[in-house]
Amino acid sequence: MDSNYISSVKLTKPLPEGSYLNNLQAVRHLIHQGGLAFEKPVTFLVGENGTGKSTLLEGIAAAYGFNPEGGTRNFTFSTRATHSELYQYLTIARRAHAKDGFFLRAECFYNLASNIDDLGVEDSYGGRSLHAQSHGESFLALIENRFGGNGVYLLDEPEAALSPNRLMTLLARIHDLVQRHSQFLIATHSPILMAYPGAEVLELTADGIRAVNYQETEHYQLTRRFLENPERMFHYLLEENND
Repeated sequence: MDSNYISSVKLTKPLPEGSYLNNLQAVRHLIHQGGLAFEKPVTFLVGENGTGKSTLLEGIAAAYGFNPEGGTRNFTFSTRATHSELYQYLTIARRAHAKDGFFLRAECFYNLASNIDDLGVEDSYGGRSLHAQSHGESFLALIENRFGGNGVYLLDEPEAALSPNRLMTLLARIHDLVQRHSQFLIATHSPILMAYPGAEVLELTADGIRAVNYQETEHYQLTRRFLENPERMFHYLLEENND
């Protein structure tokens, strides 16, 4: 893939004074650094809860034209307008036109599946209602049947419904779609997903956003320490809580 469909994002005007968005690390980076570039076909946004990675991804999705609750640019359903106003202040640089695209939000997936049933378009998602499958099965059914390539796909914490084995299935599917000229922006806490070869991992911290090797992330290091010696980690956690 010679160029990404979404090559960068920046704020075009100041956010309202007093907006909570100004306190998010992701937004502060856009304010002070002038924007954020995406260099690879697969980009992961990682960081602690509250750093703004999902808010940033949601803002990019809405600014691109996706329904804030998920779906394609043709989806217009709204169950509750909980998305932030960030998208109104963002400008996206596009180097190419994507033929396909989808915004997947784990927290709104039930609403998305209901809207697909209401529209009667199950055939595009595997021919079976997403509600008639387990949470993880329905996630993969959507990604395997609806994502067609030559597209831009924004995924917000897709690991929420997937077992480690299914996460590896997702990695293989991402790779297949990248070979078909696709771009992924993914907000995640999963060290398994972050391991995708050649991906750009952007870590959100109090100091801003920086590109890191996934093995440098706290997610990877903490998970590795826990799996190598869970007894020691439990001892440390219980001891800390008793202090």
